[in-house]
Amino acid sequence: MEHKHSLDKTISEPNLSTAVDDLNEPRFDYNVTSRSKRKRSNEELGQTDFSDFRQEIKDLFQIWSNKQDVQLQKQDAQFQKLFPILNGIQEANTSIETTLNFLAEQNTEVKRKVELLEIEVKKKDEHLAILEERLEDSLRMSRKSTIEIKNIPLDSKETKDGLISLVQNLAKTIDLPLNGADVKDIYKTKGSSEKKTVIVELNSTLIKEDFLKKAKLFNKRNHSNKLCAKHLGIKRNPDNPIFLSECLTPKAARLFFLARDLRKSKGYKYCWTSFGRVYVRRDDTSAIIHITNESTINALMKD
Repeated sequence: MEHKHSLDKTISEPNLSTAVDDLNEPRFDYNVTSRSKRKRSNEELGQTDFSDFRQEIKDLFQIWSNKQDVQLQKQDAQFQKLFPILNGIQEANTSIETTLNFLAEQNTEVKRKVELLEIEVKKKDEHLAILEERLEDSLRMSRKSTIEIKNIPLDSKETKDGLISLVQNLAKTIDLPLNGADVKDIYKTKGSSEKKTVIVELNSTLIKEDFLKKAKLFNKRNHSNKLCAKHLGIKRNPDNPIFLSECLTPKAARLFFLARDLRKSKGYKYCWTSFGRVYVRRDDTSAIIHITNESTINALMKD
């Protein structure tokens, strides 16, 4: 019973001095009401700071937005100034494109006309070449029985009869029977030189070929006494050499000149004419080449 009384006494009579001491002593108790009040104060502070930060962000964005609006307005103003220029450039480009298309069409038309002209010119060149060849054949035929005696020291007063006598003297020298009736025409070329060329047109190609053949044979047999002025009966400058050949057309004469140059340059053994045509041959075993034009000469020069 005494023990129960002591317990009740303890419960019903608290130690006030101890309680007072506890109140006077500072301490922190996280379970008291002051803890919840401090937490609310921090939350309110955090909310205030965030609100301020958000407001600053809004203000900054508004400033940036205002600057962007000003910049856009400036750009719009610049674009408004550029639009007429761009339109002008576009119109100019359209005009240029139209012009280029027109020029392209014109160029195509010009090309077509040029191609037609080239075809026409080619045909005309071919036709001209045919005509030239026909003319050459005609000239060659007209000279088929004609010979030339070059480098003759003639008197300016020589007549046709005197020229015929000279030719007959030459024919006698090379052992060729020839009378005045065999000579169809004879004349000397014009020029200031004392040494002339005599053109002798005979009555037949056979007489012409025989004349040239016997003259060549005479020179071959008489190396020290080849045909010269004295064989014509000319006493003035009697040792002046003379030369016999076919009477070539101007074209054939030009080709013969180039062929002789080819012979010297490339070492061809033979170069001659026959019936108004020019031939070359490199040696005794090679083929005979007919010189028809200067292109043939140029090709042989490159070999």
